[in-house]
Amino acid sequence: MTATRLSRGDALAIAAVVLIWGSNFVVMKWGLRGLSPMLLGALRFAVAGLALLLIRRGPPLPWRFLVAYGLAQGLGQFGLLFMGLQLGMTAGMASVVMQTQAFFTLLLAAPLLGERTRPRQWLGLTVALTGLVAIAAAHGEGPGQMTLIGFVLTLGAGLMWAVSNIVGRLAARHSDYDPLSFIAWSALVPVLPFLALDAWLQGPAATLAQLRGLSWSAVLAVLYLGLLATLLAYSLWTRLLKRHAPSQVTPWSLLVPVVGLAAAAAAFGERPLPLQWLGSGAVLLGLLVNQGLGRLR
Repeated sequence: MTATRLSRGDALAIAAVVLIWGSNFVVMKWGLRGLSPMLLGALRFAVAGLALLLIRRGPPLPWRFLVAYGLAQGLGQFGLLFMGLQLGMTAGMASVVMQTQAFFTLLLAAPLLGERTRPRQWLGLTVALTGLVAIAAAHGEGPGQMTLIGFVLTLGAGLMWAVSNIVGRLAARHSDYDPLSFIAWSALVPVLPFLALDAWLQGPAATLAQLRGLSWSAVLAVLYLGLLATLLAYSLWTRLLKRHAPSQVTPWSLLVPVVGLAAAAAAFGERPLPLQWLGSGAVLLGLLVNQGLGRLR
């Protein structure tokens, strides 16, 4: 695909996606104040899946792709992320650590998809890994500090995001499908597993009590995650990728952690430690090297 000029509408769409996804982690924290991680996951995907099913047919793919993607991206990625946020991962650092999905995808794509990697991609991976080590070393147990278990769970969420990327690529090799239809149907897959896990971990009575006692803040958080972060942002992003080369669009996602850190500071007063700032810079630098500085120009 040849490079085309981004219009003013494209620029506004990119800004909207970055702001929505960057603020996403703060909204997750708010949602977890009134809901357990598993129940928040169930409601988020129920809202996203049901809304899309009203306007989209199922994709022409075997069910194994939908189930695999739904379990990896839904139960795996967001289940681990919500648990990590509840167990002490700060919203700002989560927005940085989740970007490691690009490197996990790189590591998985070579053996599973047979995709060739370039030396600069491995260099970028090495730089980012040093940043992750710095972030992990700066964990603490005090108020507003990132816990080690929260960091590990969020790192696992990045890995599961990468697994879902691989499943999506394998599905694309099988058939040309509508991404929105694919996301809609796969969003229904993790709903029942989320509910079953919540009932197992807390008991059915506690699950029903949470649903009966839903606060307005929890409802708004679920609607934001299901409608804005999934439906609106994903639709805008897909439209951009259809109109322009991926190399023109995907580097803008590097602004998501910037918005995430700023939103977390404004909402919760989070202030990353100096070592965490250094590690975050290394992770973003590694992403830039991985994308290719020449392509960003």
